[in-house]
Amino acid sequence: MDLYIYYKVKDADAASLQAAVVPMQATLAQRHGVAGQLKRRPEARDGVQTWMEVYPSAPEGFATALDEAVAAAGLSAWTSGPRHTEVFGDVVSCA
Repeated sequence: MDLYIYYKVKDADAASLQAAVVPMQATLAQRHGVAGQLKRRPEARDGVQTWMEVYPSAPEGFATALDEAVAAAGLSAWTSGPRHTEVFGDVVSCA
């Protein structure tokens, strides 16, 4: 399964949030073998950016480990509102 987590961050908090997310993702990669990606929409609206974390091919139980890592990193101090998680899987061909 692939996890897509999106959330809002104020322009003023973006650098602090990035400084927390990058090492969190590095630790998750080391412990769980999932190479996280950090993305953002190219434009901000009213001083607020939309960011997305992507975790491809996440193993079972990874979502719980991610929630724990987010809490330990204190990301809520820099996000504006809740984190929204979407889960996607590959489309399997019936060939």
